[in-house]
Amino acid sequence: MIPLQNIKQRFEIIGNDPRLIVALETAYRIAESDISALVIGESGVGKESIPKVIHQYSPRKHSRFIAVNCGAIPEGTIDSELFGHEKGAFTGATQTRQGYFEVANKGTLFLDEVGELPSSTQVRLLRVLESGEFIKVGSSKVQKTDVRIIAATNVDIQRAIESGKFREDLYYRLCIAQIYLPPLRERREDILLLFRKFSSDFGVKYKRPSLKLEENAKSLLINHRWPGNIRQLRNLVEQLSVLEINPVISEQTLRKYFNSTGTRLPAIVPSKQSKNHFETDREILYKLLFEMKSELNDLRELFLEVIDKKKSPMELTKKKALVERIYGREEDPAIDSPVGEEFKPIPFNSSEIDVAEENEFNYAETIEEIPKSLQEKEVEMIKTALERSNGRRRIAAKELGISERTLYRKIKTYKL
Repeated sequence: MIPLQNIKQRFEIIGNDPRLIVALETAYRIAESDISALVIGESGVGKESIPKVIHQYSPRKHSRFIAVNCGAIPEGTIDSELFGHEKGAFTGATQTRQGYFEVANKGTLFLDEVGELPSSTQVRLLRVLESGEFIKVGSSKVQKTDVRIIAATNVDIQRAIESGKFREDLYYRLCIAQIYLPPLRERREDILLLFRKFSSDFGVKYKRPSLKLEENAKSLLINHRWPGNIRQLRNLVEQLSVLEINPVISEQTLRKYFNSTGTRLPAIVPSKQSKNHFETDREILYKLLFEMKSELNDLRELFLEVIDKKKSPMELTKKKALVERIYGREEDPAIDSPVGEEFKPIPFNSSEIDVAEENEFNYAETIEEIPKSLQEKEVEMIKTALERSNGRRRIAAKELGISERTLYRKIKTYKL
């Protein structure tokens, strides 16, 4: 028989909600084994109590229990914290350090907010779960550890897997046993029990009489949404115990505290629309650079138009040959040559080109080449735009924010 009452008293767990009872029963049943467990639930529901129950009723209870908040450790140091590092492994590593997996050997390691782990750390964690092996940062020596891992998260793991932020194989390795804790708004019958417990605790702590609720205040307390769950309720009771002189709490008093917490702020609702091609910051930056390059091409075209109005046909031919040498030639069959004659650019080394006129435009040669990585990104963007438009250049050019003429030249340049 499961000693539910003893578990509640020992770990100060309040409530009679059926899903809470199921969670405690599951924790007690898996305690005797060494299987990994994943505790899921919103922030503030008390997920940290379940790993303690599992550890204290397991054969590892005489060894160490270490809780690690993965979301509070910077990404650059998380590997060092979990697996340790050798002296000189990185700047500031003045001595060898043991990681949590080494310190908690033969015990239990609780990884809170495991959904915040970076991808590289997820790979290391998967290896520990599968083989019990890990390597310190800056070392090549494989070490063994015998640690039971219990993880917890408040993020939607399935959505994180779909978006590529969490490894699916790691999820299945952690989630051999899954324990769910419901939010406080779904445990309304437990709210008054929790209020009385917190009121009694803070009354003793601050040497104040225990708080009492009027009937309207009870109704308001029960029907509140509680976005911060048990943590929010506990903080509210502590505020009331310290700030209120009258221990009898009315509905008006409660509303004053609810309004001050900003509980009516709008929530962020995840969008179900498909991801835009330029959604991420990096892609937006590439698009801006791409548009800047397009503006240079437009400036060249404008420059040629000015030349058309001021120069003779022979001078026009010279200038166009020089500009095409700098920027590259556009071969668009849809563009007609000048009226009355076929356009034939003179090679750059022709003796007819005036050296003085050439020097006029030497500043254009100082324009730096676009980095290769940016060119690759530009090719990828053009290919994607052409695929989405089924090869229609006009639509693709409009999506890319450039002229059809410029797009045709790029297709020729990159041999797409």
